[in-house]
Amino acid sequence: MNHPTPAPSAPHIQAFFDKATFTVTYLVSDPGSAEAAVIDPVLDYDHRSGRVSTAAADRVLQAVAEQGLALRWILETHAHADHLSAAPYLKARTGAQVAIGEHIREVQAIFGPVFRAQDVVGDGSEFDRLLRDGEVLALGALKVEVLHTPGHTPACVSYKVDDAVFVGDTLFMPDYGTARADFPGGSARQLYRSIRRLLALPPQARLFLCHDYLAPGREDYAWETTVAEQRTRNVHVHDGVDEQAFVALREKRDATLAAPALLLPSVQVNMRAGRLPPAEANGVSYLRIPVQLPEGMKQI
Repeated sequence: MNHPTPAPSAPHIQAFFDKATFTVTYLVSDPGSAEAAVIDPVLDYDHRSGRVSTAAADRVLQAVAEQGLALRWILETHAHADHLSAAPYLKARTGAQVAIGEHIREVQAIFGPVFRAQDVVGDGSEFDRLLRDGEVLALGALKVEVLHTPGHTPACVSYKVDDAVFVGDTLFMPDYGTARADFPGGSARQLYRSIRRLLALPPQARLFLCHDYLAPGREDYAWETTVAEQRTRNVHVHDGVDEQAFVALREKRDATLAAPALLLPSVQVNMRAGRLPPAEANGVSYLRIPVQLPEGMKQI
């Protein structure tokens, strides 16, 4: 007698909100095997003093230990421009592999010369695994499907686990809209197409966001929504907004936005898989800040 194969258990999802950077880190685990993945971990960094701490990452590690989980993967949705990644710290503590979309090589090619990062050769080898669109990772009985969703950056990916999709910086809560697309290598047109790919998933699919900036009129931070809610209520890209209208809106809005406060330190660390630049002869690592001078000062 043939017995039906039991359906895999639903993922257990825990969110850790870092208010300093408005970033959400996720701990995703398979209840059956206790295997787990961390998505978009945050390293605490004070730009005014240059001090780094691991409080945010330690909260995740505490949850891993308390639940007896085995951390297998540290998954980055992209090379973040608003926080430093805690991936190397988590890897050192757990042995988990660090993975990111294969198009991180394009990001390295753009930003390596900007920061004179001679140690970054541009092949993505700083990461343990470069992920292709459609690739599937095992997490116990769960399957983690990789979706290439560029636009915010060339390397952006989303991770689909059962009915949960971790969309990085493609979408925000419906009352806040969508991510910017004006960073080098970004594209509002690509972003629109990536979003429509996500919104073609079943209406009940749950979307887990990387950030929430608390839209005016809302009192509580939130980071979970659904495809149906986004298609109905997203202020930038609800059903009926075509590609041309979205591109015009997104590019007009992006032209008014200031650079993220941690853009320069974040990108040069995160393109190295969360590692600091190599220490110099005095044993200290230094972050580079390119200075843009007006024409009148270039000869001074």
